[in-house]
Order: sequence, then C-alpha cells, then structure tokens
Amino acid sequence: MGIVVVGSIGLDDVQTPHGSVRGVLGGSASFFSVAAQFFAPVSVVAVVGDDFPPDYLEMLRGRGIGLEGLEVVAGRTFHWHGRYGADPDRPVSLATELGVFQDFHPRLPEHHRREPFVFLANIDPVLQLEVLRQAEGLKVLDTMNYWIEGKRTELLATLRKVDVVIMNEQEARSLTGLSHIMAACEVIAGYGPQVVVIKMGEHGSLLRTPEDLFTLPGYPVDRVVDPTGAGDSFAGGFVGWLARRGQASPGAYREAMVMGTVMASFTIEDFSVRALMRADAEKMRQRVQRLREMTLLPSLDGLI
Repeated sequence: MGIVVVGSIGLDDVQTPHGSVRGVLGGSASFFSVAAQFFAPVSVVAVVGDDFPPDYLEMLRGRGIGLEGLEVVAGRTFHWHGRYGADPDRPVSLATELGVFQDFHPRLPEHHRREPFVFLANIDPVLQLEVLRQAEGLKVLDTMNYWIEGKRTELLATLRKVDVVIMNEQEARSLTGLSHIMAACEVIAGYGPQVVVIKMGEHGSLLRTPEDLFTLPGYPVDRVVDPTGAGDSFAGGFVGWLARRGQASPGAYREAMVMGTVMASFTIEDFSVRALMRADAEKMRQRVQRLREMTLLPSLDGLI
C-alpha cells in the first residue's frame, strides 16, 4: 500500500560536537521518505528551488521515491542552519531561510489523493488543512512548537481531522499545558486523533490508542552524531510499517512503534540521511531483535 508525504525538502548546515556539514540533504519529507521506502512505495509532495542539487533528486529517485508531486520553481531552496550542543534534544536554530517554501501550496496529483496513507509533516497547519481536503487515506500528522505557539487555533482545527498524531514530549506539554505525559495524551486524543504517539528521545516513545497503551525504550546507539531528522525518520518507519501491513490494528501500531524506533536509531548515527541510506534488512532485524530482548519481562511467578 502506498504513502504520500507532504513536507519540506531542503538543505541543512549542521554543527554538532562530532563535526559539521554544509548543504546536505535535509527537510522533513526527505528523512520520512528515505525511512518509509524500506517498507512501502512512497511519493513526495514538496517544493525546491532551481538551486537544488540534481544529485539529491537522483538519489531519491534511485531509492524508488516518487517525485511527481515535487515542484521545482525559480528561487532558493529551503535552508536550515542549526547547532547542537551536549544535549541532542535541544537544537539551536541559527537561521531558517524559507526560500520558495514560503509560497508553497501543496497540490496532490489526482492518483496521490487516493493513497491509503498520508503523512503531514511539520509544516504550517493551514497547509496541512489544504492537504486534508485533498486526501482520502489514513491521515497521520506531525507538528512542532513553532506552530503550537503561533497557530494554535489552526492546529486544533487540523487535529480534528486526522487519525494519528506524532509529536515529542515537549510539544505535547506545550499543546496541553500539562506536564504529565499520560494526561497530555488523553487531552490530545480528545482534540480528535484517536491514536497519539509521543516521542521521548533517548527515553523511548509512548503509544495511546482507544484499545491499547504501549511504551518502548529508545534503541541504545553508541554515539549520537546528528539528531536532525530523527523524528521524521521515526514517522517514516512508523507509517511505512503500517502501509506494509496494510492495516491499522493495535498489533500493527505496536510493530510500527518498533520500526519507527529502529529507523530513527540509524538516522542519528551520521549527518543527513547517510546512515539511513546504509541501513538494510539484516541490520534492521538485528535492532528489532535487540529491542525484543530489552523489553522481555522475567517471570514473577509466586510474587502475585
């Protein structure tokens, strides 16, 4: 089953304690689509400027990612400049150049409107609403504090129309005003989405559905080189697995949490999508198995 993702494709300049890079492939749709394509066909709806490196487009096409919905227009590509210090969960945005993304209005090609899964990356909730009017499939949404603080009314209107929301714990607290994550999940579900996924960085993730509650630890990597795109890669693994399974059952959601965690664990091991591109089925199986071993509970017979 296919996926359409609407988000940004851009260029990143990133500084971390492990080095720096300039002009590497970035953007929410890039990380999401590279992660999701391991499991299901994925197509991108985005915009880039005429300065965007053709090699990056060929790299995406080479992974089988559909670019029919990608607009190339005159102007400069979205460009983010960021820096990470000792805490990988707290990036510092040095500059954000919207470029052609500033005037972007997503237009889904007709056959993309019927894709069974649509992922709305963390773009303006007004644009997300535009997409929701065009899409028919299971709708998964991501957001960020910038929109929670600046366009709360529009974001709440968008949340009423989606099936699944994925956000990090800081965003959940900011949206609800609650510090307790479980309480925040219940409030967010009351806004509209029946399935709520909370990402908690190295501390793992939390899934809340009407039938289920599930938590999963983060995958223990040896070194975090660059956290950029980890959340989008998590979403790519999550939605990609649901599309591969072709269903949205409690069991499929639990499995999707595992695959999201695995794909994010690759991303943070190098800059841009480099480590994600080096992933393969065997490496994924090894990480899934380690997560299984980490989460097996011992028998406590005789204690209860």
